[in-house]
Amino acid sequence: MKDHLKEQVDRLNQRFEQSDPQEILEYFLTHFKDKIAFASSLGAEDQVITEMMASIDPAARIFTLDTGRMFPESYDVIERSIARYKIKIEIFFPEREAVEKMVNEKGINLFYESIENRKHCCHIRKIEPLNRALSGLDVWISGLRKSQSVTRTEIKLVEWDENHSMIKVNPLINWNEEQVWDYIKQNNIPYNRLHDQGFPSIGCQPCTRAVQPGEDVRAGRWWWEEVHHKECGLHVKKWG
Repeated sequence: MKDHLKEQVDRLNQRFEQSDPQEILEYFLTHFKDKIAFASSLGAEDQVITEMMASIDPAARIFTLDTGRMFPESYDVIERSIARYKIKIEIFFPEREAVEKMVNEKGINLFYESIENRKHCCHIRKIEPLNRALSGLDVWISGLRKSQSVTRTEIKLVEWDENHSMIKVNPLINWNEEQVWDYIKQNNIPYNRLHDQGFPSIGCQPCTRAVQPGEDVRAGRWWWEEVHHKECGLHVKKWG
């Protein structure tokens, strides 16, 4: 059904190989209009993209997933971003019945017990809401960078997302951490204050800790698991 979109991926990667994120966003927001949205995790990279999108089109669609286990500081980022940029950030929640069934059967902190339990929790609290948020779209934007994790080194600027049959755009894919924070400081962008407390990557509160000097930036996510498991499923080609 969407073969015409899939066929564009290689051409788009070639076209924007040397382009900056602002130019990339301008093109996709202009050409896909109401068929594109930005999935923000409210992290530093995502705040950079939010600022860029607000400068291009304040009405562009931005959404985030509220898992029900978020840090208070993350909600503060939502409020400050809306106030600063005069934008709307849609919030998608997990289905109540699914959360209640999971918690009552497996416990409130089931994710510590096994990788299977943790992925099950991520699926209910993140994957299913993301599927609803992306319904009807042709393109979704994410804040992924190659240097964030060993699980993300093969990611491209423009990809075909088989899970959702749509184009996925990663405007900051080649930026390093220094570029992200330089841009935040130069533009006085609202960001999660936990970043100042040793949290380079911020997810659900019980599954995120601060990292120690020298640790990988993703070391604080699901720290009880081996590094190659450290994805919630939002950005993997096949959920397992």
